[in-house]
This record gives sequence, C-alpha cells and structure tokens, in this order.
Amino acid sequence: MESFDIAVIGAGAAGMMCASVAGQLGRRVALIDHAPRLAEKIRISGGGRCNFTNLQAGPANYLSANPHFCRSALARYTPRDFLALLKRHRVTWHEKHKGQLFCDQSSDAIIDVLKQECDAGGVTWRRPLTVEQIHYGDGRGFTLDTANGPIGAEALVIATGGLSIPAIGATDFAYRVAKQFGHKLIDTRPALVPLTFAAADWAPFSALSGVSLEVHVATGDRKTGGAFVEDLLLTHRGLSGPGVLQISSFWKPGEPIHVNLLPERDASAALIDAKAGSKRQIANLLAEWVSSRLAHVWLASHAVAADARLADLPDKTLRRVGDALSRWTLTPNGTEGYRKAEVTRGGVDTRELSSATMMSARAPGLFFIGEAVDVTGWLGGYNFQWAWASGVAAGQAAAEFVHKT
Repeated sequence: MESFDIAVIGAGAAGMMCASVAGQLGRRVALIDHAPRLAEKIRISGGGRCNFTNLQAGPANYLSANPHFCRSALARYTPRDFLALLKRHRVTWHEKHKGQLFCDQSSDAIIDVLKQECDAGGVTWRRPLTVEQIHYGDGRGFTLDTANGPIGAEALVIATGGLSIPAIGATDFAYRVAKQFGHKLIDTRPALVPLTFAAADWAPFSALSGVSLEVHVATGDRKTGGAFVEDLLLTHRGLSGPGVLQISSFWKPGEPIHVNLLPERDASAALIDAKAGSKRQIANLLAEWVSSRLAHVWLASHAVAADARLADLPDKTLRRVGDALSRWTLTPNGTEGYRKAEVTRGGVDTRELSSATMMSARAPGLFFIGEAVDVTGWLGGYNFQWAWASGVAAGQAAAEFVHKT
C-alpha cells in the first residue's frame, strides 16, 4: 500500500492550492483526481481567460447558512497574496470592472502556476484515478480504496467541488464522504445560473434572444435577498447575463424577480415630459433607451401601437408603460440547472468545520474545502478566491496536524 502524510482528492483550484502548500511545508502529499484532463473548470472559466480573483473579495460577497465562516480564511489569504504568487511566475493580468481580475494569457497560465507549485512541493500525482471507498480508524488515519490499489494517509482533504457542470466531471463525491462521516448537508441547488420561464409566459420575448442591456435586478427581502446593477441578456428560454446570474444565487423557487430596465431614469416622468409638443412615435423614443427590437415587443405586450404618437397617448398610458419598464416583475419557473450553473449553492454544513483550518469536528484529520462546502461567492472571481483561501488554510492545517500525530 502506498502511504502519504496527506491525500487530497480533487485536483481543481482548491485541491491544487492545498496540496502545493502542504507539500512545500515538507509533507508527503498525494493529489488524486478522477478526470483525465486537469482542472477543466479553471480552463473554461472567464471565457478561457480565468477570472481568478476579485480585488473586493470579502465576507459580504459570500452566501452561506453560516455567514461568518469564510471570514478567517479570506482574511489570511487575500487577493493580493494570489497576485504575489502570479508575479513570481511572471503571469500578467488585467482588471475588467468591479475588481474582476483576468489573465492576459489563457486560463492555462493559472493551471500551470498551480501545477508548478505542486511540483515544487514534491506532490505525487495520481490521476486519472477513482477513489471507490474511504476507511477511517481513530489513530490510524485513512485508507482509500482506488482502482489501482489502496492509498494510506494520516490526513485527508476533500476538494472535489459541487454538482455544477457534470459534463466536465462534477459529481456528488464530497457530499457522499460528508454523509459517511456524519456531517450534515445544506440543501444544494444551481447558482450563478440562467433563469427560465414558462413557454407561454416567455413567448413574447423569446424572439429577443441576444438583446442585452444594463438593468437593476432584485429578488427576496432585505434580509435574505439581493440586488445588483449589471447587464441582463435575453435568451430563447429566459434571462441570463451577469445581473441574472448574480440574482440566481438569491432566488428561491416560486418567488418573483424585479427588473428595472432603465435604472438611470424615471421612465414614467421621462415619457410624459417628452410628450409635450412632440410628433414622435413612442417606439422611436423608447428605441433611444433600449434596443429597437425590445421597444417594439415591449409596446406590443402592453397593447400600445408602436407607431402611436406620444402627443396622442394619454398620460395614464404613458405612465403604465413607464412603470412597467421600471418595475418589470416576473416569476421564473426554474433555472438552466447544474449543466449551466457556474457553482453550486449549499454543500457541507460549515458549522461542523473549523473556520480556521477547514477540519471536521467529527473526524480529526478530515478536511473539506472549496465549492464542496456551503460557501458560495458572487459572480466575478469570488469563488476562485474562496478556493485559494480555503485551500491554503487546509494545507497549512493538514501539515500541522500530521506534524502533531
């Protein structure tokens, strides 16, 4: 049987970061992954440029049933720390907006950095390799039954992520391990995902697929809801774009979302003001604020002729159109699911993990990190920052645990 100080299952962002830290602290580390291609989720992120962190990352940018859990790890490994790592490897980057940082090169640059860091720590790669069963005995560490024989380790880190994008290998492995060791799970659901609507309700808008505009979008109440000013994208089946992906993490089935299509103006007042002495058609005016396609569909869905002159329309009608633009309320019938979700909300209940070390309170030497746990970041690099921070915390703690045992 192969024996190591630490076994890390999952060679994604969190797993590679954890393995590299523990290896560079002098521990014998095995990094195990079932996928034939390394870190595919990093590779496809950010349109192939990898939005690897966000300068604004802090506890307020994360959702969890235990909202303060992420605070310790994020404080101890910040975006500046990751930038220092990239600088050492001569990887250049740029900021897009709202603190979002992307590689100047492809996402492969981030994968290469993490792989080199693992190699610098003498990490032993075992991939592709499937772990079939885990055995645990107090004081005897962990034994992993794999397709190539057993692997023993004093500490075990689960970094296999959530259910998002099964086409590139996502599974429920972390949740099965958590249950095996008596951990509770927070209900999981797709997050950072497009929203869909019943075909009959969406029929007037399905032809607008591809139309995009900046909106204010909100859902829920002040305590548990969210609100963002971001771009919205209309699709054949519903809504997508950064604003909708953000709000999807807060949306609960059966609840409406509220969209202000013109967050920079009072649409009702602007329509009424424009009416005075105007011979313009209402569709032409709206086309200055939103796309012409959207303007025509919007008027048709509110029973207003596109060629109607502003001067001929009653204030009541203009106010109705304007109010609808400012307060478009609609109820999704679901989401595009895990196949298009960037992350999974929910996961291993963090109330049974140490916020400083990520170690289980039920099984000493067992750690859960990254997307596997109930910590979900906003869109824009926040989830990668959690992967780095939780990976570093667990790597350091696992190395210390092995040192003590």
